[in-house]
Parts: sequence; structure tokens; C-alpha cells
Amino acid sequence: MTSLSPLLKQATPVIVDHAEGSWVHGTDGRAYLDFTTGIGVTSTGHCHPRVVEAARAQVGSIIHAQYTTLMHRPLLELTEKLGEVLPAGLDSVFYANSGSEAVEASIRLARMATGKPNIIAFHGGFHGRTVAAASLTSAGTKFRSGFSPLMGGVHFAPFPYAFRYGWDEDTAVDFALRELDYVLQTVSSVADTAAFIIEPVLGDGGYLPTPPRFLDGIRERADRHGILFIIDEVQAGVGRTGKFWGHQYSAATPDIIITAKGLASGFPISAIAASTELMSKGWAGSQGGTYGGNAVAAAAAVATLDVVRDEGLVDNARVRGEQLGAALKALQPEFPQMGDVRGLGLMQAVEFTTAAGEPDAAAALAVQQAAIDQDLLLLTCGGFGNVVRIVPALVVTADEVEQGVQRFAAALKVGLGG
Repeated sequence: MTSLSPLLKQATPVIVDHAEGSWVHGTDGRAYLDFTTGIGVTSTGHCHPRVVEAARAQVGSIIHAQYTTLMHRPLLELTEKLGEVLPAGLDSVFYANSGSEAVEASIRLARMATGKPNIIAFHGGFHGRTVAAASLTSAGTKFRSGFSPLMGGVHFAPFPYAFRYGWDEDTAVDFALRELDYVLQTVSSVADTAAFIIEPVLGDGGYLPTPPRFLDGIRERADRHGILFIIDEVQAGVGRTGKFWGHQYSAATPDIIITAKGLASGFPISAIAASTELMSKGWAGSQGGTYGGNAVAAAAAVATLDVVRDEGLVDNARVRGEQLGAALKALQPEFPQMGDVRGLGLMQAVEFTTAAGEPDAAAALAVQQAAIDQDLLLLTCGGFGNVVRIVPALVVTADEVEQGVQRFAAALKVGLGG
């Protein structure tokens, strides 16, 4: 009998019958509060009626219009709508299918445009699983080990992970900026460095918001040295952090921005955006792909952007994120294993530690699994696997957040033996 690969590990045993909004209904007859959203993908909730209708209508018109052969209206409309929310000056867009593909397109463009070979990424970043994207990833060895050699020309600099270092944020930022300068002096010279790449909130690396001053410091160095600045908004973008783009908590702006995940509420589409001047420096024929900018996915993305705007979901993410973060912090005195509670908007996380302050992956997994029995779906992440990430849909209500926290508290008592 044929089966799925044994390398695919399910975080929960749930088999979905149907889903709506923040709720997943299993074939077991139970209704689960979904605080995973397909790893931040179902931004407008499961099966938002406007997204469903847009996709249904498009399926009846044309499903696949390969966009270097036949142009289709959903992609033109999506490009126009993205122009309303993209950072100023980023007026040229290339579409692909996944975050990994968009990341690879961004570094291909950066290398071609600058004629330089090297990319500097930051410890804890996750940029994808394909070879070039995995080469930029340091969120965990499982993403990059076992299929070497990886792509050359990649160098890592420290991320200002204040909790891990036991420092305040300013100390961590000062350290990380000094070390970035040191990397430029000792490992990847300015003359060889095409781009910096970073997430505004580390995803698989532990749901760590990047301090605004660190983003500003990278931008200043990029300007000073003639290096491009790529911001990977695959998970943090499209309103998830309480701003449309996660980097907007700083004054920094990217030369290239990457988006995917929440862009189409579950349909596979990704994009990079840059200025027309920069995009034109790529080599002819270097961008393309069979399924990139698929018509159905593009129609779903147009509907998603409309819903995000019309229903005020960016602001909802901010308000509900503040509610969720405050409620999680209120649990810390009762559960000292909750070493750190952090997040922006609806990217919230709890890092579990032992009494000695060491990473406690067993506690994180126990809580995540105990939550399933409370009909709450969560995920773990972090380099040590000791972080539980909480990723509600942008449509989540105050009542659903309250329910989620109550269920999380129950899972803490069971998982931690309280």
C-alpha cells in the first residue's frame, strides 16, 4: 500500500473534514481552534467567502495561463493592488509559487545586479528548503544538513537574540551590529557582498522580532557600502505583525522585498518586488517558471488584499496581538518554564526553559501536544525546538483569543505537570 513519506512528521493527528474562519473541524467530529493557520498562510481565515468565490469564479474562466505565454487579468489586478501597499519605489514585481522560489529569485537578482557573489544572512533565519534558500537558512540544522555541498558565497552574522544572550535589547543590537561590521572586515568584504537578507520577525528561528534599530543599522550599512538590502516578509508580511509589512516598525526600507504565505489565503503564490531600475539589471531570461503567478492563486490574492483592507485586518492583528501577548505574559508567574513571551501582532511565541535557563524542548512539545486535547492547534519552532508559536488568523476575534489563552493555560497545566 502506498503511503506518504515517513520523513513527513505530523504536528497533530487531526484529519480535516472542513474549516471556516479560525476553526478546523476534524473527521473525529471535534472543532479545533486553529492557531497555526498553515504556518501563517490562511491570513483571512479558512475559506473566507470572498476568497472562495474569487477562486471559484476564476476556475470557471481559466485555471492555468502561463504568464510568459498568456497574460491574465487577475495577475494584472494583483500587481496593481500590490502597488498600493508596497514600500515606495518598489514598482516592479516578479511572481513565483513558494517562499523558497522567491528567495532564490531575490538573490539571483542581487548577484546579477551588483556583479558580486556573496550574501550575508543572520543566525536563526529561515528562508526555505531548496538548495540556495537552505544555504541562507540557519534556523536549525534539519533544514540544511545531509545534502551538501550547499550554495557557496553565503556568510552568517549574529542576530540580536537578547533573551538567549541574557542581555537587554540595546546591548544585543550593539553587539550584532559590531559583529556585522567584523564579518565585512574579515569574511565577506564590501567589494564581494551583494546583499544582506533578514526576516523582520524570525519565523522558524523562534518568532523573534528583529529590533527596529538593528534593521536601521543594516540599512545604513547597505547605503554606506553599496550593498542591497533584502527583507524576507514571507511569514511576517500582509498584516500579520499589526503593520502591513513587518519591517515597518523601523525606518528601514528594502531594496528587494519578498512576500508569500498570507498573500493568497492558502493558494500558492509568492513574489519579489524591487524598483524597475534594479529589476532591469537582472539578466534576460533569468526570471520565469511554469506555474508562477497562477490565475486562480492570483484571483485569490486579489480577494485576500481586498478583505485585508475592507475588514481592517491589519489593525485587528495589532489589537488582538496586544490582547494575546498580554494574556500570555500574565501566565508567566504561574509557569516559570515560560522563559520568554514575545511577538508582534499575531506572531506570538513562548520560549520554554529549564530552571537553569537552558532550552527545554521537551516542555514545549509537551505543551503543544497537550493543547490538542484542549482542541487548540499550535506549532513549535526555534533552533532548539523549545518555542511554541501561536499564529491565529488575522480575522481572529477577541473571544477566540480569550478561548485560545484559556485552552493554552489548560495545556500548560497538563504538559508541565502543574
